[in-house]
Amino acid sequence: MFLNFIDELRAAGIPASLKEHLVLLEALDKGVIEQTPEAFYYLSRATFVKDEGLLDRFDQVFHKVFDGVLTDYGQQPVEIPEDWLKALAERYFSPEEMEAVKALGTWDEIMETLKKRLEEQQGRHQGGSKWVGTGGTSPFGHSGYNPEGVRIGGESRHKSAVKVWEKREFANLDSSRELGTRNIKVALRRLRRFAREGAADELDLDATISGTARQGWLDVVMRPERHNAVKVLLFLDVGGSMDPFVTLVEELFSAATAEFKNLEFFYFHNCLYEGVWQDNTRRWSQRTPTWDVLHKYGHDYKVIFVGDAAMSPYEISHPGGSVEHMNEEAGAVWLQRVVQTYPATVWLNPSAERHWSYTSSVRIIREIMGGAMYSLTLDGLDAAMRELTRKKG
Repeated sequence: MFLNFIDELRAAGIPASLKEHLVLLEALDKGVIEQTPEAFYYLSRATFVKDEGLLDRFDQVFHKVFDGVLTDYGQQPVEIPEDWLKALAERYFSPEEMEAVKALGTWDEIMETLKKRLEEQQGRHQGGSKWVGTGGTSPFGHSGYNPEGVRIGGESRHKSAVKVWEKREFANLDSSRELGTRNIKVALRRLRRFAREGAADELDLDATISGTARQGWLDVVMRPERHNAVKVLLFLDVGGSMDPFVTLVEELFSAATAEFKNLEFFYFHNCLYEGVWQDNTRRWSQRTPTWDVLHKYGHDYKVIFVGDAAMSPYEISHPGGSVEHMNEEAGAVWLQRVVQTYPATVWLNPSAERHWSYTSSVRIIREIMGGAMYSLTLDGLDAAMRELTRKKG
């Protein structure tokens, strides 16, 4: 079974080596955990999962491999460790059912009664209020009702005794899923580079202690506050085919604003041209020349374009190709100027990566970006931040 576990982990894209397998077996052999399903789950998860983006996939694999094995009790009158029985405990809190069913008493009394019934019972039981079975009001078995019951085997219809790995509490961390604001912040933090600049208004405790010990008197040392020194230019595509992604882009913008002190943003539509803007309600009356942006912000800025890159190829390749105005120079020319001015430039695409190859404009922009186009998923954003970190401005 353990070898099947390894195979299933690998099939799900979770790196599972022989070394990790042996570590798990050694830990079990030395008894480093309690003999409970939950303890085994946490031990195996800590052994095999090194990336939080794989937590949800691990839960799915664990459930697939071990479902029924760790919970199939009550079939035979056997001696069952109390710790494992407690691991299957389930409490129902439905007010309607609470009135209809009486609890048997304390936990110890329930455990003692359960053990006796397991010794007395022969075979499977359906319904009723005493035997360990299904569909009844006994505090044991499954698919029944009791406010202080213990589920034995099966799947709960009422979702109140679902095991840890069945809850899939890490579903929102799946690296193949689109991002929420929390996960975007986590991914953006990879780009942070801290530095101490400005006025020395923060106490340097270590230096103060060292200086005092060396001098023989109190030597207070101050230092500038530590902050994220990364500078970011954010270009956001708005309108048209980007409308379905408004919420996602808003979350990205919110996360970037919170993570980067030195952040400048501008809007554009479909492709970058000679003008951008910062207020969508005044996009025509208060535009900023793109040349001014290129001249104002230094080469050390990291540039992030956000857009689905879905448009007519002519909007990129030809003068006058814009659907909104007569552009004297092709959009490709402006994109190339940005890439040449800012070596650390990436494009984040909120549309599904599997569709990119079907759109000519996506392929063109991806080529202009030197291949640096990434999807707005946890994996994609993480890869984009690595690329920006690798490239020096």
